[in-house]
Order: sequence, then structure tokens, then C-alpha cells
Amino acid sequence: QVQLVESGGGSVQTGGSLRLSCAPSGLSVSDFSMAWFRQPPGKEREGVAAIRRDDLTAYTDSVRGRFTISRNNAKNTLSLRMNSLKPEDTGMYYCAATSCYPVGSALLEPSGYNFWGQGTQVTV
Repeated sequence: QVQLVESGGGSVQTGGSLRLSCAPSGLSVSDFSMAWFRQPPGKEREGVAAIRRDDLTAYTDSVRGRFTISRNNAKNTLSLRMNSLKPEDTGMYYCAATSCYPVGSALLEPSGYNFWGQGTQVTV
């Protein structure tokens, strides 16, 4: 059974930093394409950052240059380093995984991922 557990969320002032972590069980991050999504209050879930099985990364325009997605295969974890946080970054952040090989914009589409965590709240 696959489970994804996020941690690291919290409240931070504008301009601050946070590091989110995702600890999967039942899958290896090295064998899956992984991503972070967020859902701002009253809005739809949106893709933030993704790292494909071949290490290709993708970011939504609003976070490029401020957020960095990475994975540690030895520890089997996924991380999202978030710098220069803005109020519009507020939302519930979710870790997601897929055994598929998303291409292009599909990397940041929620419909392309079939395993999800419960989320961790980020408030700026």
C-alpha cells in the first residue's frame, strides 16, 4: 500500500523560507515521477513543481527561481525548498506520485498523478 506523508509546512512572513518534505512508503522516489501541488483557499489544485523519473524538473511560472524540487534516493524522500515566499503562495501543499512518464505540461497536471498525500498547510 502506497502512502505519502508531507511535513514542513507552517506560517512564515513574506520573504521567508520553508522546506517541505514528503516521505513515501510503498514506493521508491527513484522509480516514480514526483510532484508538489498546492490548493489556495477557494481555488483549484495547481501544479507547483515536478521531477520526472529521468530527473527532468518543471516549475509553474510563479515559483520558478524561488522554489527548488529535489529528491534523495538514499533516504527515499522528496523535498521542496521555498524561498522568497509571497502571500499568494499560501495554500495546502500536496505531494504526488505517478509511475507514468508525464511529458510537457502533463508534469504539472493533477490528473496525471495517482498517489497523493494528505497535505501540509503553508501560510504566508
